[in-house]
Amino acid sequence: MNRALKVGILEGDDIGLEVVPETIKVMRAAAQKCGLEIDWHPMPIGRKAYDELGYTLPPGTLEKLDTLDGWVLGPIGHQAYPKATPNAINPHPILRKQYDLFANIRPAKSLPGLPAIYDDVDLIIVRENNEGMPPDRNMFMGNGEFRPTPDMTIGIRVITRQGSSKVARASFELARTRPRKKLTAVHKDTVFKLACGMFAEECRKLAKEYPDVAYDEVLVDTMAMKLVMKPQQFDVIVTTNTFGDILSDAAAGLVGGLGLAPGLSAGPERAMAQATHGSAPDIAGKGLANPYAMIVSGQMLLAWLGHKHDQPKAIEAAALMERAMERVIAEARSLTPDLGGKATTSQMGDAVAAAVTKG
Repeated sequence: MNRALKVGILEGDDIGLEVVPETIKVMRAAAQKCGLEIDWHPMPIGRKAYDELGYTLPPGTLEKLDTLDGWVLGPIGHQAYPKATPNAINPHPILRKQYDLFANIRPAKSLPGLPAIYDDVDLIIVRENNEGMPPDRNMFMGNGEFRPTPDMTIGIRVITRQGSSKVARASFELARTRPRKKLTAVHKDTVFKLACGMFAEECRKLAKEYPDVAYDEVLVDTMAMKLVMKPQQFDVIVTTNTFGDILSDAAAGLVGGLGLAPGLSAGPERAMAQATHGSAPDIAGKGLANPYAMIVSGQMLLAWLGHKHDQPKAIEAAALMERAMERVIAEARSLTPDLGGKATTSQMGDAVAAAVTKG
């Protein structure tokens, strides 16, 4: 494939307006250094789009995204959107469902020179992204939570064989690319015999197709304990939606917090770079936001696009971004306050982009 990659830019809310531009700055520098052609497509989304256009997800946005290979999405502060307003919706679940972004890939890695509870952690949690307990994405129509009486609320959990198999296969493929080649499936089939049982069944079926990947299973409560006690023992972890949401935040805490927690939502044809952290309205506009997680999410997107579309230059650009970020952190001169430095968001982005340009 020789055509330019088509990548969308959706800044999101609050600190997204600060960290996404730094991410694009670094991605541009890496693409230029490697001779990778990218067509960039800025698009409105979130509260700024609502204030300007009357929609948090403006008409035509989904159709435009359908023409792209992937996009960078900043954090969404949907809790602050106007309530009970049809046009002020949370775009997250719609984007994930529309493009079948079923695998939410969340690395947790301790970085030399930065404070962390544990050193030598290098794991990835792959979370099923479109099923499970979240009521805004587990139903075709309606809502997965309902209240039949004033004193009773019922929530539905959705697990399908297709969804379980897809995220399990993506996790086996990912584990196969890593040095340890190890995959741990996390569930609670001792209690949720049908739901977690189905997820576990699909993982076990696929394990037979990947004899080169060491496979084991851990119950979710035991996994919480093992993560706290010895996270270094894990490589790739695959689990269901809510279990993965909780465990990935815990893993981020072990290596320095959500400011160091990148993420990628991937599907059959497209991927979306989106850091794990929220929109942090309390520090928005102050130049304090740490761009690490968003920049590394962009790096993950380039790597995914490179493999998906057989673009060696994109893979090279992603590797260059990774080395540049590691160098900036090791030198500890251009880090934001949460990382022990005095740099602003843009100054840290400038430093990573400069490191990319130097090679």
